[in-house]
Amino acid sequence: MNTILSRANSLFAFSLSVMAALTFGCFITTAFKDRRVPVNIHVSKVMLKNVDDFTGPRERSDLGFITFDISPIFDWNVKQLFLYLSAEYSTKSNSLNQVVLWDKIVRRGENAKLNLKDMKSKYFFFDDGNGLRANKNITLMLSWNVVPNAGILPLVAGSGHISLPFPDTYETTKSY
Repeated sequence: MNTILSRANSLFAFSLSVMAALTFGCFITTAFKDRRVPVNIHVSKVMLKNVDDFTGPRERSDLGFITFDISPIFDWNVKQLFLYLSAEYSTKSNSLNQVVLWDKIVRRGENAKLNLKDMKSKYFFFDDGNGLRANKNITLMLSWNVVPNAGILPLVAGSGHISLPFPDTYETTKSY
């Protein structure tokens, strides 16, 4: 009455349904976990270097140090974290500007207590209309994306940030 193919199809559909239910159970056990940790950001000196080329002025800054412990974030459902430091500021033409200055991927099993000293920005600021120079309110924030084994990819902001003014003049240099 039932062929071997229909029995194999029923077995495959049942096992796929069981795996989907187990994956959902794995997701729901960590879906509502608070993944914020305290972050200490300290900027020793803001130094902007202007590097002109075809795309307009670019700035790179010295960031100082960042300390934080991300070990409470890692559990059995976290594969890796994508950490990034961003700067937020407003200009006359744009009410919100966001620039990523630095990023790092931390995998499970790596050192989760990060103490980053004498950091320099990894990426350039692209200053659209000279809004960075003499800007008095630039906020540095550390955020991360949690890459789970099963479930959604939450975007989490750290509980520490720092606001600082940028200098009125650029440091002069030919290349960086």
